[in-house]
Amino acid sequence: MPKSPVEESAPVRLALVASEFNYDVTMMMLERAREEANFLHSPVTRELRVPGVYDMPLAVSKLLRSPEVDAVVTLGAVIEGETKHDEVVMNQASRKLLDLSVESGKPVTLGISGPGESRLQAQDRIDRAALAVQAAVKMARRLREI
Repeated sequence: MPKSPVEESAPVRLALVASEFNYDVTMMMLERAREEANFLHSPVTRELRVPGVYDMPLAVSKLLRSPEVDAVVTLGAVIEGETKHDEVVMNQASRKLLDLSVESGKPVTLGISGPGESRLQAQDRIDRAALAVQAAVKMARRLREI
């Protein structure tokens, strides 16, 4: 059976952006994302750690301008605190990341768990980093068809 044009296309070059906040969770997410990218034969051409999820849009904006990046995967854990800070961070960051994706024409996937989650829930969701990589690769390939 012949391969589809999507399967025969060039590898999707990824950038990974990980939050250093909640390091114990996010560094495991980063490792899981690397593993999935390798499994999908999608090279990670850029990797960047930022202080927190709120800081991601600026870094993502710069990465999207690189010709070496076809898609960006964001990784983080926004854990609930004593205030609604987690909701503010997640709402603002996710909205801006979506805007950057639309403006650049390149996928930016949301591998960020939260808000409203406990540390235990965040640890249980580490494997969702792989889903964010899968979505980035799939979207980049589908956009090549247009």
